[in-house]
Amino acid sequence: MAAEYTTPCLSVVIPVYNEEATLDAIVEAVLKQPLVAELICIDDCSVDGALAVLERYAARDPRIRIRRHAINRGKGAALRSGFVEANSPVVIQDADLEYDPVDYPSLIAPILEGRADVVFGSRFIGSEEHRVLYFWHSVGNKLLTVASNMFTNLNLTDMETCYKVFRREIIQAITIEENRFGIEPEITAKVARMNARIYEVAISYHGRTYAEGKKIRSWDGVRAMWCIFKYNLRR
Repeated sequence: MAAEYTTPCLSVVIPVYNEEATLDAIVEAVLKQPLVAELICIDDCSVDGALAVLERYAARDPRIRIRRHAINRGKGAALRSGFVEANSPVVIQDADLEYDPVDYPSLIAPILEGRADVVFGSRFIGSEEHRVLYFWHSVGNKLLTVASNMFTNLNLTDMETCYKVFRREIIQAITIEENRFGIEPEITAKVARMNARIYEVAISYHGRTYAEGKKIRSWDGVRAMWCIFKYNLRR
């Protein structure tokens, strides 16, 4: 059913920080998707050649818009800058190759069909392929998801997923405060409080190692737990 959607209707927001090695491949993959109406790239003060890669693509494809932070501010800050630019339903896309844009049709379908306001792409349901990597990362992810669910009264399986899709009116109504990876539990708490209609869709996942450029650290997990308390208990 999702495959029937081919009209461009999706705003893709990519936070970019020192991702020159994978940026060509992910931008190509995003632009190949017929659903993509615009690609908003926020360069978070990269010091490698990432900005030059983005500028090369922007020069030949009018769907691409680039914004640049003068200092490195973090993933949350980059997404905050990108969300305000969107003109269509929004999907978050990392600049590495862990998440595959071929999943866009299934992710956006519940929104286009009027059933959902927000869709989470879950790495832990369905039968899509997954690269096998860090055990303790998976444990930490499950603990954070359970803790978040206890406060939001949702039954998500993957709160920390990158792939979150929003009706434009929903995400632009949220004031994003977190500058780093704490944006994931923050957004989850805030869409739950809005009583948004939330769906989950199975996605594939091709995780990368730290040697391959993975950036999240154990401290980010501690901060995420703090954010679960902060944004769910604060009124």
